Amino acid sequence: MRGAIDQRGFGEGPAFMHSLTVAAGRDRAWRSAPLWLYREVVPHSPLALAALASAAVPGLDVYDVLRSPHADVDFDVVIVVDSTGKHWMVRAPRRAAAGAALEAELGLLSHLAREHDSGALSFAVPRPAGTAALPEGGRAVVYEEIRGTRLNLAALEPGPGLAASLGHAIAEIHELRPDIIEDEGLPTYTPEAYRQRRLAELDAAAQTGKVPPALTGRWEERLENVAWWRYEPTPVHGSLGEHQVVVADGAVAGIVGWAEARVADPADDLAWLIASATPEAADSVIEAYAVGRRELRDPHLVDRARLAAELALARWLMHGIRTEEPEVVDDAQDMLADLEAQLTEAGEL
Repeated sequence: MRGAIDQRGFGEGPAFMHSLTVAAGRDRAWRSAPLWLYREVVPHSPLALAALASAAVPGLDVYDVLRSPHADVDFDVVIVVDSTGKHWMVRAPRRAAAGAALEAELGLLSHLAREHDSGALSFAVPRPAGTAALPEGGRAVVYEEIRGTRLNLAALEPGPGLAASLGHAIAEIHELRPDIIEDEGLPTYTPEAYRQRRLAELDAAAQTGKVPPALTGRWEERLENVAWWRYEPTPVHGSLGEHQVVVADGAVAGIVGWAEARVADPADDLAWLIASATPEAADSVIEAYAVGRRELRDPHLVDRARLAAELALARWLMHGIRTEEPEVVDDAQDMLADLEAQLTEAGEL
Protein backbone atom coordinates (compact mmCIF):
# COMPACT_ATOMS: atom_id res chain seq x y z
CA MET A 1 0.00 0.00 0.00
CA ARG A 2 2.84 2.39 0.85
CA GLY A 3 4.51 1.87 -2.49
CA ALA A 4 1.28 2.55 -4.35
CA ILE A 5 1.06 5.97 -2.75
CA ASP A 6 4.72 6.95 -3.04
CA GLN A 7 4.79 6.05 -6.73
CA ARG A 8 1.81 8.13 -7.72
CA GLY A 9 4.04 10.23 -9.97
CA PHE A 10 1.35 12.86 -9.67
CA GLY A 11 2.17 16.58 -9.70
CA GLU A 12 2.16 17.78 -6.11
CA GLY A 13 1.78 21.50 -6.84
CA PRO A 14 -0.41 22.87 -4.02
CA ALA A 15 -2.49 25.15 -6.24
CA PHE A 16 -3.30 22.37 -8.68
CA MET A 17 -4.05 19.86 -5.94
CA HIS A 18 -6.30 22.35 -4.17
CA SER A 19 -8.22 22.88 -7.41
CA LEU A 20 -8.63 19.13 -7.85
CA THR A 21 -10.08 18.77 -4.36
CA VAL A 22 -12.39 21.74 -4.87
CA ALA A 23 -13.73 20.23 -8.08
CA ALA A 24 -14.36 16.90 -6.37
CA GLY A 25 -16.16 18.59 -3.53
CA ARG A 26 -18.27 20.86 -5.70
CA ASP A 27 -19.60 18.05 -7.86
CA ARG A 28 -19.82 15.17 -5.45
CA ALA A 29 -21.54 12.74 -7.81
CA TRP A 30 -22.90 12.66 -11.32
CA ARG A 31 -26.62 12.51 -10.84
CA SER A 32 -29.03 11.23 -13.45
CA ALA A 33 -31.75 13.74 -12.54
CA PRO A 34 -33.47 15.76 -15.28
CA LEU A 35 -31.74 18.97 -16.36
CA TRP A 36 -34.38 21.25 -14.83
CA LEU A 37 -33.41 19.99 -11.38
CA TYR A 38 -29.99 21.53 -11.92
CA ARG A 39 -31.17 24.85 -13.36
CA GLU A 40 -33.64 25.76 -10.66
CA VAL A 41 -31.35 27.11 -7.94
CA VAL A 42 -33.08 28.70 -4.96
CA PRO A 43 -30.67 30.48 -2.57
CA HIS A 44 -31.62 31.13 1.05
CA SER A 45 -30.34 34.07 3.07
CA PRO A 46 -28.82 33.53 6.54
CA LEU A 47 -31.73 35.39 8.15
CA ALA A 48 -34.25 33.23 6.32
CA LEU A 49 -32.47 30.11 7.54
CA ALA A 50 -32.44 31.47 11.09
CA ALA A 51 -36.19 32.00 10.90
CA LEU A 52 -36.65 28.45 9.66
CA ALA A 53 -34.61 27.18 12.62
CA SER A 54 -36.99 28.89 15.03
CA ALA A 55 -39.94 27.30 13.27
CA ALA A 56 -38.32 23.85 13.17
CA VAL A 57 -37.23 23.60 16.82
CA PRO A 58 -39.84 24.71 19.38
CA GLY A 59 -38.35 27.10 21.91
CA LEU A 60 -35.23 27.88 19.88
CA ASP A 61 -34.56 31.58 20.47
CA VAL A 62 -32.07 32.82 17.88
CA TYR A 63 -29.35 35.06 19.26
CA ASP A 64 -26.79 35.08 16.43
CA VAL A 65 -26.19 33.64 12.95
CA LEU A 66 -22.71 32.52 11.86
CA ARG A 67 -21.19 31.43 8.58
CA SER A 68 -20.77 27.65 8.24
CA PRO A 69 -17.83 25.92 6.51
CA HIS A 70 -20.18 23.12 5.42
CA ALA A 71 -22.05 25.08 2.71
CA ASP A 72 -21.57 23.88 -0.87
CA VAL A 73 -23.03 24.08 -4.34
CA ASP A 74 -26.15 22.12 -3.33
CA PHE A 75 -26.89 23.37 0.21
CA ASP A 76 -27.11 26.69 2.00
CA VAL A 77 -25.85 26.19 5.55
CA VAL A 78 -25.58 28.50 8.58
CA ILE A 79 -24.82 28.07 12.25
CA VAL A 80 -27.44 29.51 14.58
CA VAL A 81 -26.56 30.40 18.16
CA ASP A 82 -29.49 30.37 20.59
CA SER A 83 -29.93 32.49 23.70
CA THR A 84 -28.24 29.83 25.86
CA GLY A 85 -25.14 29.76 23.65
CA LYS A 86 -25.98 26.41 22.06
CA HIS A 87 -25.06 26.04 18.37
CA TRP A 88 -27.35 24.59 15.70
CA MET A 89 -26.66 23.83 12.05
CA VAL A 90 -29.36 24.68 9.50
CA ARG A 91 -29.24 23.13 6.00
CA ALA A 92 -31.55 24.01 3.12
CA PRO A 93 -31.27 22.44 -0.36
CA ARG A 94 -30.67 24.87 -3.21
CA ARG A 95 -31.84 22.42 -5.87
CA ALA A 96 -34.67 19.92 -6.09
CA ALA A 97 -32.21 17.05 -6.59
CA ALA A 98 -30.41 18.05 -3.38
CA GLY A 99 -33.75 18.15 -1.58
CA ALA A 100 -34.46 14.57 -2.61
CA ALA A 101 -31.03 13.49 -1.37
CA LEU A 102 -31.64 15.30 1.91
CA GLU A 103 -34.85 13.37 2.51
CA ALA A 104 -33.03 10.06 2.05
CA GLU A 105 -30.26 11.28 4.32
CA LEU A 106 -32.68 11.92 7.19
CA GLY A 107 -33.49 8.22 7.53
CA LEU A 108 -29.86 7.23 7.21
CA LEU A 109 -28.79 9.59 10.01
CA SER A 110 -31.05 7.76 12.44
CA HIS A 111 -29.25 4.50 11.64
CA LEU A 112 -25.85 6.16 11.91
CA ALA A 113 -26.72 7.70 15.27
CA ARG A 114 -27.51 4.23 16.59
CA GLU A 115 -24.20 2.95 15.22
CA HIS A 116 -22.44 5.77 17.08
CA ASP A 117 -24.30 5.03 20.29
CA SER A 118 -23.36 1.35 20.03
CA GLY A 119 -19.69 2.19 19.54
CA ALA A 120 -19.45 1.07 15.91
CA LEU A 121 -18.70 4.66 14.91
CA SER A 122 -16.20 6.54 17.04
CA PHE A 123 -17.20 9.92 15.59
CA ALA A 124 -20.47 11.84 15.91
CA VAL A 125 -22.96 12.32 13.08
CA PRO A 126 -25.59 15.06 12.69
CA ARG A 127 -28.78 14.40 14.65
CA PRO A 128 -31.85 16.12 13.19
CA ALA A 129 -33.70 18.20 15.78
CA GLY A 130 -36.48 19.45 13.53
CA THR A 131 -37.52 20.40 10.01
CA ALA A 132 -39.32 23.35 8.43
CA ALA A 133 -41.07 23.55 5.07
CA LEU A 134 -39.48 25.71 2.38
CA PRO A 135 -41.68 28.04 0.28
CA GLU A 136 -40.47 26.44 -2.96
CA GLY A 137 -41.05 22.93 -1.63
CA GLY A 138 -38.91 20.52 0.31
CA ARG A 139 -37.61 21.04 3.83
CA ALA A 140 -34.80 22.68 5.73
CA VAL A 141 -33.29 20.57 8.50
CA VAL A 142 -31.90 21.73 11.83
CA TYR A 143 -29.26 19.71 13.71
CA GLU A 144 -27.34 20.19 16.91
CA GLU A 145 -23.91 21.30 15.75
CA ILE A 146 -20.97 18.95 16.18
CA ARG A 147 -18.46 21.21 17.89
CA GLY A 148 -14.95 21.42 16.50
CA THR A 149 -13.09 22.86 13.53
CA ARG A 150 -12.99 21.92 9.88
CA LEU A 151 -10.18 19.60 8.85
CA ASN A 152 -7.23 21.44 7.31
CA LEU A 153 -5.85 18.90 4.87
CA ALA A 154 -2.84 21.04 3.98
CA ALA A 155 -1.73 20.90 7.61
CA LEU A 156 -2.38 17.18 8.07
CA GLU A 157 0.78 15.59 9.41
CA PRO A 158 1.74 11.91 9.06
CA GLY A 159 1.91 9.66 12.07
CA PRO A 160 -0.35 8.24 14.76
CA GLY A 161 -2.34 11.43 15.42
CA LEU A 162 -5.06 13.01 13.29
CA ALA A 163 -4.03 11.16 10.11
CA ALA A 164 -4.48 7.81 11.85
CA SER A 165 -7.79 8.96 13.34
CA LEU A 166 -9.01 9.90 9.88
CA GLY A 167 -8.01 6.51 8.48
CA HIS A 168 -9.81 4.70 11.29
CA ALA A 169 -12.94 6.84 10.78
CA ILE A 170 -13.13 6.04 7.06
CA ALA A 171 -12.59 2.35 7.82
CA GLU A 172 -15.50 2.44 10.29
CA ILE A 173 -17.77 3.79 7.56
CA HIS A 174 -16.73 1.01 5.19
CA GLU A 175 -17.26 -1.63 7.87
CA LEU A 176 -20.93 -0.68 8.32
CA ARG A 177 -23.56 -3.16 7.18
CA PRO A 178 -24.69 -2.47 3.59
CA ASP A 179 -28.35 -2.84 4.60
CA ILE A 180 -28.09 0.42 6.57
CA ILE A 181 -27.76 2.15 3.20
CA GLU A 182 -30.01 -0.16 1.23
CA ASP A 183 -32.92 0.06 3.65
CA GLU A 184 -33.17 3.80 3.00
CA GLY A 185 -33.42 3.32 -0.75
CA LEU A 186 -29.99 4.84 -1.37
CA PRO A 187 -28.03 3.64 -4.42
CA THR A 188 -26.23 0.30 -4.45
CA TYR A 189 -23.74 -0.59 -7.19
CA THR A 190 -21.89 -3.77 -8.06
CA PRO A 191 -18.27 -3.27 -9.18
CA GLU A 192 -19.19 -3.90 -12.80
CA ALA A 193 -22.16 -1.53 -12.69
CA TYR A 194 -19.94 1.13 -11.15
CA ARG A 195 -17.25 0.62 -13.79
CA GLN A 196 -19.87 1.00 -16.51
CA ARG A 197 -21.16 4.12 -14.80
CA ARG A 198 -17.68 5.63 -14.86
CA LEU A 199 -17.31 4.71 -18.53
CA ALA A 200 -20.60 6.45 -19.32
CA GLU A 201 -19.39 9.55 -17.47
CA LEU A 202 -16.18 9.53 -19.47
CA ASP A 203 -17.99 9.03 -22.79
CA ALA A 204 -20.28 11.99 -22.10
CA ALA A 205 -17.35 14.22 -21.15
CA ALA A 206 -15.26 13.13 -24.14
CA GLN A 207 -18.12 13.90 -26.53
CA THR A 208 -17.97 17.57 -25.51
CA GLY A 209 -14.55 17.86 -27.15
CA LYS A 210 -13.29 19.70 -24.07
CA VAL A 211 -11.28 16.85 -22.51
CA PRO A 212 -7.69 16.43 -23.73
CA PRO A 213 -7.51 13.20 -25.78
CA ALA A 214 -4.47 12.03 -23.82
CA LEU A 215 -6.50 12.09 -20.61
CA THR A 216 -9.40 10.30 -22.27
CA GLY A 217 -7.07 7.53 -23.38
CA ARG A 218 -5.49 7.26 -19.95
CA TRP A 219 -8.86 6.95 -18.23
CA GLU A 220 -10.27 4.50 -20.78
CA GLU A 221 -7.27 2.22 -20.29
CA ARG A 222 -7.83 2.14 -16.52
CA LEU A 223 -11.57 1.70 -16.77
CA GLU A 224 -11.15 -1.18 -19.24
CA ASN A 225 -8.73 -2.96 -16.92
CA VAL A 226 -11.25 -5.21 -15.18
CA ALA A 227 -8.61 -6.42 -12.71
CA TRP A 228 -8.80 -3.00 -11.05
CA TRP A 229 -12.52 -3.43 -10.43
CA ARG A 230 -12.56 -6.59 -8.34
CA TYR A 231 -13.45 -5.24 -4.94
CA GLU A 232 -16.09 -5.71 -2.25
CA PRO A 233 -18.70 -2.92 -2.39
CA THR A 234 -19.07 -1.11 0.93
CA PRO A 235 -21.11 1.70 2.42
CA VAL A 236 -19.36 4.94 1.45
CA HIS A 237 -19.91 8.52 2.54
CA GLY A 238 -19.73 9.60 -1.08
CA SER A 239 -18.71 13.24 -0.63
CA LEU A 240 -15.89 13.27 1.88
CA GLY A 241 -13.67 16.33 1.98
CA GLU A 242 -12.31 18.94 4.34
CA HIS A 243 -15.73 20.52 4.77
CA GLN A 244 -17.31 17.26 5.93
CA VAL A 245 -14.77 16.32 8.62
CA VAL A 246 -14.99 17.98 12.05
CA VAL A 247 -11.85 17.84 14.19
CA ALA A 248 -11.47 18.30 17.95
CA ASP A 249 -8.57 17.49 20.28
CA GLY A 250 -6.45 16.14 17.46
CA ALA A 251 -8.95 13.53 16.29
CA VAL A 252 -12.00 13.18 14.06
CA ALA A 253 -14.94 14.35 16.18
CA GLY A 254 -17.67 14.14 13.57
CA ILE A 255 -18.51 13.66 9.91
CA VAL A 256 -21.37 15.55 8.25
CA GLY A 257 -22.97 15.76 4.80
CA TRP A 258 -24.24 12.22 4.20
CA ALA A 259 -26.62 13.01 1.33
CA GLU A 260 -24.46 11.15 -1.24
CA ALA A 261 -24.07 7.94 0.80
CA ARG A 262 -24.32 4.72 -1.18
CA VAL A 263 -22.98 1.18 -1.40
CA ALA A 264 -20.19 1.39 -3.95
CA ASP A 265 -16.43 1.63 -4.35
CA PRO A 266 -14.54 2.32 -1.09
CA ALA A 267 -11.91 4.14 -3.16
CA ASP A 268 -14.37 7.03 -3.56
CA ASP A 269 -13.85 8.06 0.07
CA LEU A 270 -10.07 8.12 -0.37
CA ALA A 271 -9.84 10.04 -3.64
CA TRP A 272 -9.71 13.51 -2.06
CA LEU A 273 -6.82 12.41 0.19
CA ILE A 274 -4.84 10.86 -2.66
CA ALA A 275 -5.33 14.07 -4.66
CA SER A 276 -4.42 16.66 -2.07
CA ALA A 277 -2.72 15.34 1.06
CA THR A 278 1.05 15.01 1.13
CA PRO A 279 2.23 11.51 0.21
CA GLU A 280 3.43 10.99 3.77
CA ALA A 281 0.12 12.03 5.33
CA ALA A 282 -1.88 9.99 2.82
CA ASP A 283 0.36 7.02 3.63
CA SER A 284 -0.51 7.31 7.33
CA VAL A 285 -4.22 7.57 6.58
CA ILE A 286 -4.18 4.51 4.31
CA GLU A 287 -2.16 2.44 6.79
CA ALA A 288 -4.61 3.23 9.61
CA TYR A 289 -7.49 2.54 7.24
CA ALA A 290 -6.10 -0.89 6.36
CA VAL A 291 -5.73 -1.74 10.05
CA GLY A 292 -9.36 -0.75 10.63
CA ARG A 293 -10.74 -3.02 7.91
CA ARG A 294 -11.47 -6.57 9.03
CA GLU A 295 -10.74 -8.09 5.64
CA LEU A 296 -9.17 -5.91 2.99
CA ARG A 297 -8.08 -7.65 -0.20
CA ASP A 298 -8.02 -4.83 -2.71
CA PRO A 299 -4.61 -4.31 -4.35
CA HIS A 300 -5.95 -1.56 -6.62
CA LEU A 301 -7.72 0.53 -3.98
CA VAL A 302 -5.26 3.44 -4.28
CA ASP A 303 -5.19 3.16 -8.08
CA ARG A 304 -8.97 3.61 -8.24
CA ALA A 305 -8.86 6.42 -5.68
CA ARG A 306 -6.42 8.32 -7.84
CA LEU A 307 -8.55 7.64 -10.93
CA ALA A 308 -11.66 8.89 -9.11
CA ALA A 309 -9.81 12.10 -8.19
CA GLU A 310 -8.85 12.70 -11.81
CA LEU A 311 -12.33 11.91 -13.12
CA ALA A 312 -13.74 14.49 -10.70
CA LEU A 313 -12.49 17.12 -13.15
CA ALA A 314 -14.57 15.59 -15.94
CA ARG A 315 -17.61 15.59 -13.66
CA TRP A 316 -16.98 19.24 -12.80
CA LEU A 317 -16.87 19.99 -16.53
CA MET A 318 -20.19 18.23 -17.09
CA HIS A 319 -21.69 20.00 -14.10
CA GLY A 320 -20.86 23.32 -15.74
CA ILE A 321 -22.33 22.20 -19.05
CA ARG A 322 -25.51 20.84 -17.46
CA THR A 323 -26.09 23.98 -15.40
CA GLU A 324 -25.04 26.27 -18.27
CA GLU A 325 -22.36 28.01 -16.22
CA PRO A 326 -19.53 29.07 -18.58
CA GLU A 327 -17.22 30.01 -15.72
CA VAL A 328 -17.43 26.46 -14.35
CA VAL A 329 -16.69 25.01 -17.79
CA ASP A 330 -13.67 27.29 -18.16
CA ASP A 331 -12.50 26.37 -14.65
CA ALA A 332 -12.76 22.66 -15.44
CA GLN A 333 -10.92 23.02 -18.74
CA ASP A 334 -8.08 24.89 -17.03
CA MET A 335 -7.76 22.13 -14.42
CA LEU A 336 -7.87 19.42 -17.09
CA ALA A 337 -5.05 21.20 -18.93
CA ASP A 338 -3.09 21.43 -15.69
CA LEU A 339 -3.58 17.73 -15.05
CA GLU A 340 -2.42 16.86 -18.56
CA ALA A 341 0.69 18.98 -18.09
CA GLN A 342 1.44 17.45 -14.69
CA LEU A 343 1.10 13.88 -15.97
CA THR A 344 3.12 14.64 -19.10
CA GLU A 345 5.94 16.07 -17.00
CA ALA A 346 5.82 12.99 -14.76
CA GLY A 347 6.06 10.72 -17.80
CA GLU A 348 2.64 9.16 -17.26
CA LEU A 349 1.09 10.15 -20.58
